[in-house]
Amino acid sequence: MRILAIGDVCGEPGLLFLEKRLKQFKDENKIDFCIVNGENANVVGVKPNQIDMILKAGADVVTLGNHTWTRTELKPYLDERRRVLRPANYGPQCPGRGINTFRTDFGDVCVLNLLGRFTLDNNTDNPFVIADGYMHEIREKIILVDFHAEGTSEKKAMGFMLDGKASAVWGTHTHVQTSDAVVLPNGTGYITDLGMTGPVVSVLGIDPEQSIGKFMGDPPERYNSAKGACAMEGCVFDIDPDTGKCQHAEAVRYL
Repeated sequence: MRILAIGDVCGEPGLLFLEKRLKQFKDENKIDFCIVNGENANVVGVKPNQIDMILKAGADVVTLGNHTWTRTELKPYLDERRRVLRPANYGPQCPGRGINTFRTDFGDVCVLNLLGRFTLDNNTDNPFVIADGYMHEIREKIILVDFHAEGTSEKKAMGFMLDGKASAVWGTHTHVQTSDAVVLPNGTGYITDLGMTGPVVSVLGIDPEQSIGKFMGDPPERYNSAKGACAMEGCVFDIDPDTGKCQHAEAVRYL
């Protein structure tokens, strides 16, 4: 079974690129199941109609992260849509769900969305404790984990903790693709960060001049997406559906 995980969709340029190219990529690479992080489709946060666009473009599941609550209109939407996950370590009183099971031709697939705590100012439960608890409860063989986190050490630690328990663990949030796609010793596919889907000539999807101005001390203002050519970044994991083990992990960058 071929799993495609796509990095954070950034603004309208990322959304439009995904609409034009995702299905083509899936066809060309014989992808069976696709998960897209839609956290930044509205530059900061995401609107319900933008999630609908991502699903229509070819995603089977959309995951979120630290900007989940930026758009208040997303709250009722999360309760209504089972194919959208917010981090599972938000409080149980929060709308939506952080874990769900999806039927595929290769059997049921469990997807878990988690949020890191290192440098992220969010009131969340410990993602390691939450993940460990779920691993004792999940009965599906194929388990996929999107860990939306800042620290590379936090992501690597999660990967090793879940090695042999999850089929694949990947990091999102930092928008810079890492070069460490690998199958860990006990059979879990892993990459520290998928990268992003959005403008190539940018600072994490944002107009470079605006980003430079921020670091120079300009007054805060709403981020503007950069213009120009886009790329879609992520990772393809080949999973044995009988064992749930990953056989191969490869980072991809699609222009």
